[in-house]
Amino acid sequence: MNVKYRCAWAGDDPAMIAYHDLEWGVPLHDDRGLFEFLILEGAQAGLSWSTILKKRPAYRTAFDGFDARKVARYGDDKVAALLADAGIVRNRLKIGAAIRNAQAFLAVEKEFGSFSQYIWTFVGGGPIQAGRKRSGDVPARTAESDAMSKGLTKRGFSFVGSTICYAFMQATGMVNDHTVECFRHAELTQ
Repeated sequence: MNVKYRCAWAGDDPAMIAYHDLEWGVPLHDDRGLFEFLILEGAQAGLSWSTILKKRPAYRTAFDGFDARKVARYGDDKVAALLADAGIVRNRLKIGAAIRNAQAFLAVEKEFGSFSQYIWTFVGGGPIQAGRKRSGDVPARTAESDAMSKGLTKRGFSFVGSTICYAFMQATGMVNDHTVECFRHAELTQ
């Protein structure tokens, strides 16, 4: 029998399994995709990823497909609409952070040519291959996520603490934190 072993956090929820198998840990260099994860990881603070994953389609609609230029221009009317949208996390601080982060994101794009060019410097330009044996070996933060958090905060971003940055790094493939027994670990090491 050919059994696929996955990271334990994927569980048995089909949406979480699909996210684990197809997306989590895959190196991402597309600015729109990176902006999406930046907003979603900030929205996750204090919640489970499965909650955010279920709300992801509503987020894509509510935040104009994560077009940073549009989000950066949101005013009071749009904030009120977002606060009334049951499909997303209706938290004024998180919504405000998404708008400020869009503005800071655009400034980084202008300075570096792309957000990707800037954000990947925190891992030396390529994924860190962690090689963790058990899910219990995966840290909540690292020196790299500490540096990223500090760098983003200095540039005007919010909801970018080190733990959020590490989750962002994992999601966008900046670090391969699939456990070594997981079938995705080997695939993403090649």
